[in-house]
Amino acid sequence: MAGQKKVLFLGLLAFLWAGVDIEGKEDEEETCRLLGKFDLNGYVDAKNHTLIIGGIFPIHSRIIPANKSILEPVSAKCEGFNFRGFRWMKTMIHTLKEINERKDILPNITLGYQIFDNCFSVPKTLEAVLVFLTGQEENKPHFRNSTGAYLAGVVGAGGSSLSIAASRILVLYDLPQVGYASTCPTLGDKYQFPTFIRTVPSDIAQIRSVVNLIFHFGWPWIGIISSGDDYGKYASSYLRENLQAKKTCLAFSEVIPKIYSKEKIQKVIDTIEKSTARVIVLYASDLDLGPLVMAIVHHNITGRTWIASEAWITSAALAKPEYFPYFGGTIGFAVPRADIPGLKEFLYDIHPSKDPTDVLTIEFWQTAFNCTWPNSSVPYNTDHRVDVIGQGDRLQAMSDEFCTGQEKLEELQNTYLDVSQLRITNNVRQAVYALAYALDRLSRCEEGHGPYIPGNTCAYIPDFEPWQLMYYMKTLKFTTQSGRRIEIDEHGEVIGVYEILNWQLDDNGEIAFVKVGRCMHTVSKNELVMKKDATIFWNTESSELPISVCTEVCPPGTRKGVRQGEPVCCFDCIPCLDGYVSEKPGQKVCTECGEDYWSNAQKNKCVLKEMEFLAYDEALGFTLVTLSIFGTLMVMAVTLVYVTHRHTPLVSANDRLLSFLIQASLVITLLSSMLFIGKPHNWSCIARQMALALGFTLCLSCILGKTTTLFLAYRISKSKTRLLSMRPLYRKIMVLTSVLVEIGICTAYLVWEPPRAYKNIDNQNVRIFLECDEGSVEFLCTMFGLDVFLALLCFLTSFVARQLPDNYYEGKCITFGMLVFFIVWISFVPAYLSTKGKFKVAVEIFAILASSYGLLGCLFLPKCFIILLRPQRNTEETVGGRVPAVDRSIQLTSASVSSELNNTTVSTVLND
Repeated sequence: MAGQKKVLFLGLLAFLWAGVDIEGKEDEEETCRLLGKFDLNGYVDAKNHTLIIGGIFPIHSRIIPANKSILEPVSAKCEGFNFRGFRWMKTMIHTLKEINERKDILPNITLGYQIFDNCFSVPKTLEAVLVFLTGQEENKPHFRNSTGAYLAGVVGAGGSSLSIAASRILVLYDLPQVGYASTCPTLGDKYQFPTFIRTVPSDIAQIRSVVNLIFHFGWPWIGIISSGDDYGKYASSYLRENLQAKKTCLAFSEVIPKIYSKEKIQKVIDTIEKSTARVIVLYASDLDLGPLVMAIVHHNITGRTWIASEAWITSAALAKPEYFPYFGGTIGFAVPRADIPGLKEFLYDIHPSKDPTDVLTIEFWQTAFNCTWPNSSVPYNTDHRVDVIGQGDRLQAMSDEFCTGQEKLEELQNTYLDVSQLRITNNVRQAVYALAYALDRLSRCEEGHGPYIPGNTCAYIPDFEPWQLMYYMKTLKFTTQSGRRIEIDEHGEVIGVYEILNWQLDDNGEIAFVKVGRCMHTVSKNELVMKKDATIFWNTESSELPISVCTEVCPPGTRKGVRQGEPVCCFDCIPCLDGYVSEKPGQKVCTECGEDYWSNAQKNKCVLKEMEFLAYDEALGFTLVTLSIFGTLMVMAVTLVYVTHRHTPLVSANDRLLSFLIQASLVITLLSSMLFIGKPHNWSCIARQMALALGFTLCLSCILGKTTTLFLAYRISKSKTRLLSMRPLYRKIMVLTSVLVEIGICTAYLVWEPPRAYKNIDNQNVRIFLECDEGSVEFLCTMFGLDVFLALLCFLTSFVARQLPDNYYEGKCITFGMLVFFIVWISFVPAYLSTKGKFKVAVEIFAILASSYGLLGCLFLPKCFIILLRPQRNTEETVGGRVPAVDRSIQLTSASVSSELNNTTVSTVLND
C-alpha cells in the first residue's frame, strides 16, 4: 500500500512541478525541470548537524488573495505578522539549542532545523512539506534530503487543518509529525494518520470539559461559533453531540469563514444580536477571530459570556483592555502554563542588523516599532482585505518613519516578548523534546535487544527508517524540566489537563488570566474542579452569574408546554389546573394534590381543603341554636304552667300524662336539632338520628292516643248505641308499643349499618363537607317511615274528630298541628335535595324546629291562653258540663261527652 501511495505521489509531483519536453524526437531523452519555486520564508540550520527536525509555524496570519487576472498559478505571498507564531518558532530554535548543549540526551549527535512559515494556510503548509521532502534546487526529487541532512521528523503545523494537510503527505513515508496546537479529534484516527502524535490534548477532552463547565453553571441555552476549518468543524460537531447528551439546547451554530467575507461575518453578528443565548462557545484560533472581534466591537455587542477554547483564551492579540467591555469575563480552557528557562533572554536576542537577509526579523522589527527598515523591500503592515466596518482596502506599503536600529525591545509590550503565559509555547518545546527523547532511545538500542522482529534488531542514526522511530514515539514517556510527566499513548495522545481561566482586569487596567479551576480528562473520567476561593468576573449588569435561556424558567404554579418544532429549552409556561400544583420552578408536570388538599390561588402549594360544617360560632348556627333553646324554654314554660295547674279541669281533660309526654318529646326533638350543629362525629351522627326518631315517635304516638280518644268520642256522639270507651291504660299501651317498635328498628339500624361521619368531596373541589353518612337507607326509611305512619294516623283521626262538639276545640288544634307538621316536612324534601353542605343541615334543622314549634303552638298555646288569661273558662261546667239528651242544640264537650240516652246520663269518657 505504501509503495502504491509513493507511485501516485511521484506522479502527482511530476504533473505539478515538471514539464515534459515532447516536441523532440521519440528517441530523445526526456528531461524534468522546475517551472517555479515556492515563496517560502523561514530559517535553516542544517550544516554540520547529524539530523534535521522540520518545523512549520504560522508566522503570518493569512495569504494575500491571488490576482484573478493572472491565469498561471503562483506561490502566494503572506501578510499579517503574527507575533505569537514568531515566538513559537523561536522557541523551537531555543529548544534545539538547549538539547544540543545537553550531554544526557543524544550525546555526540546534534540536531539542526529547517523551519518554514505556513502563513496559517493550507497551501503554504503543503508547500513547506514538499520542500522538506524534495527541496527546490534539485532537478529530480530526493525525499528527506532537501537540506543535505537526514530529516528525522516534523514539528507542526499549527492549527488542525494545517496539520491534517501536512500529515496527508508525511504519512505516505511514515515520517513522524508532532503537533503542538492541533487538537482536532480526527488526527487521533490512527488509520488515517498513523504517524501523527501531539503534545496538546485532543478536542474530545476539551469538549467534554466545556460541556461539564456549562452543566456546572446550569446554562441550558448555548450558542456555538466555530472556525470554518477542521478544528472548528469537528469541534462544533462533537460539542453538539455532547450538549444533546446533557439535555442542553443549541440556540445557534455559526461558522467564521476561513476566507474573509464581510457578508458572512455580518450574518454571524446578526445571529448573535437576535439570539437570546447569553453564553456562547467560541471555538476558533485567535487569527480566525480577528475580523469577528472587530465586528463585535463595531456593533457594540455586550452582555455576552464567551467560553473560549485553548486556541485563543490566552491570546494577547485579543486580550486587550479596549476589548474588555465586550469580552471581559470570558471563561475558557488553557493548557497548563510553564516557565522556560532562558527563553526570555533568547527572545530578546534579535536585531535586523545581524542578518540583512532575514526578512522575518526585519518584518518583526517594522511591525513591532511601526517603522520601515532602511534599504529593505520587506512590506510594512499590509492588509489586502476589506475590513468589517467597510473602510475599503488598506494598501499602505511602507511607514513614513524609518527604523534607526536603536529601538529598545524592553519598551515593547506585545505577544512575542510576553513569557507570562507560556502554554502553546511550552507545547512546542515538548514536541521538540518528544522527537529528541525518541531519537535518544533509538540511539541507545543494543543489538539483539532491539524492538524489531525478526532478530530483535536495532535502528541506527542517521539512516533509520521513519517507521522505526515511530515505534519509540508511540510509547514515549519523559519528564519535563518543570517536573511535568508527559506520556504519549499508542494513539499518540496525551492526558488532557486544562486550567480554567477567567478574563479580569488587574490593578494596571490590563487583562489578567485568573485561574478559577482545573480539569483533567482521562479515558475513564472527566473531572472538573472549581476553586472555592476564586472570584469569577461575569460581564453582566449585575456582575452575577449570567442567565442564558430560550424561555425563562417557568415559575411555581405553571408547567412547561412544548413548542412544536422548537428545542425543548423553548417552551410555554402553562398554569396548572385546579387541584394540581408545581412547587418548584421549571417543572414539566403539575402534581395532583391529595384527597384532603387543594391547590392555592397561585397553584404552587397544596393546602388543606376548607372543612365546611354548620358551626356553633357562625351566624346561622348560632341562630338555630338560639331557636332550639328558646323552643325548649317555651316547652318548659308550658310544662310549668301545666304542672302548676295540673288539677284544673282543662289540664286534667283528655289524659294529662300524654300531655306531659308530648311536652317531653318536644324537648327531645328541639334539643336533638343541636346535635346537627358542630363538627360531625360518629357518636353525634348516631345520637341525632336516634334522638330525632324516638322524639317524634313519642310525640306522635301520644298525639295518636289523644286523637284516638277524640275519634271514639266523636263516634259515641254520633251513635245511638253505647260504645266502649277507650281506657287510659290502652292509650299508654299504644304509646309504649310505638316507642318499643321504634327502639327495635333503631337497634337493628345501629347493629346493621349505623350512621358515621365522613368527608364529602363530591360536590366541591375547594371544600370538604363534613357530613354524616346515614348508613343503611332502608333502615332510615323504616325508622322515619313509622313516624310518618303515626303522623298520618294522627291527622286522619284528628281530622275526623275536628267537628266534635266541644267548648274547647282540641280536635281542630291537633288537626292544624298535624297540617303544619306535614307542610313542613313535605316542603323539607325538595329543599333538602337542592342544597349542599352546611345549608343542607340547616334545612333539616329548620324543619325539625318548625314542626316542633308548630306542634307546640297548635297543641298547647290555646290551652295556656285559657289557663293564664281566661281562667273563668277553666271550670267543670265549661270543660265537662252535662246537657239533656233532648236538647241537641247544646254542644257536647270533648272533655266530657254526656249523652242522654234512655234518660241515662253517659259519664265522660275523656277524663283521667
